[in-house]
Amino acid sequence: MARVKRGVTAHKRHKRLLQAAEGRAGTRSKLIKPAREALLHAMAYATRDRKQRKRQMRGLWIVRINAAVRERGWTYARFIAGLKTAEIGLDRKVLADIAVRDPATFGRIVEVAKGA
Repeated sequence: MARVKRGVTAHKRHKRLLQAAEGRAGTRSKLIKPAREALLHAMAYATRDRKQRKRQMRGLWIVRINAAVRERGWTYARFIAGLKTAEIGLDRKVLADIAVRDPATFGRIVEVAKGA
């Protein structure tokens, strides 16, 4: 069986790793082990923060809806309960967008929720 030298493969893998670690400070962009560690941490943070971004966006939508509803003399909790009673199936993302872009339509939605 022929002998296999691994230098080419290892060099290619290390080169790919160092290119991904470009722009990091100190040895994290120059040496293999620190670069690999930095990338593993970065990937873990990215995974965690994708979840957190979803939470933060939902919080932002709720704040926007609450502000728009309070302008009309009502509370967020009552508004959401009214929507459920009236069987209006708009989610918070859409409601927040309507509240920002089209206040008149949002006002009608609030009136329907109040009536329910």
